[in-house]
Amino acid sequence: MIANESGGIPNRLFFRLFQTGNILQRQVQNEMGISAVQWAVLGALSREGFEEGTSFNQLKEYLYVSRQSLDGVLKRMERDGHVVRIPDPQDRRARLVCLTDSGRDFWNRLQGTIAEFYQQALQGMSFDDGVSMLHLLKKLQHGMVQVALTSTDTLTAGKPGRTED
Repeated sequence: MIANESGGIPNRLFFRLFQTGNILQRQVQNEMGISAVQWAVLGALSREGFEEGTSFNQLKEYLYVSRQSLDGVLKRMERDGHVVRIPDPQDRRARLVCLTDSGRDFWNRLQGTIAEFYQQALQGMSFDDGVSMLHLLKKLQHGMVQVALTSTDTLTAGKPGRTED
């Protein structure tokens, strides 16, 4: 898919992704009382094989969030008693982020709400639609990770890209 001069489908697609991310943030906060990043951190740390924790950098890379954003979220979650940062037994200079018993309990209590959230958000989609969307989003993620712009003419000229629908 190649963008035409006016942006066309690619512009609309990326703007829809932007809107969708913002809607997700707002709805998770309104309906669950936590941020989407907190939700993602709880989910990541509750995965099988992560009972002993994970490094800050591994968590940051897995979630594709900035160091500053993750640090702020973890500080709030530590304050709430959901996570702790402990010395890494392999490297005492490093720290592991671990879900606390309270955090695991909180995550387990959220499961019914999360299932209902998914059900309502996906009610207009078939199983096959979901599988297709998952596949296409993975392809998009792969493509975005590969982006390495060679020209910054529009950035230096102060000509922002279009973001309307």
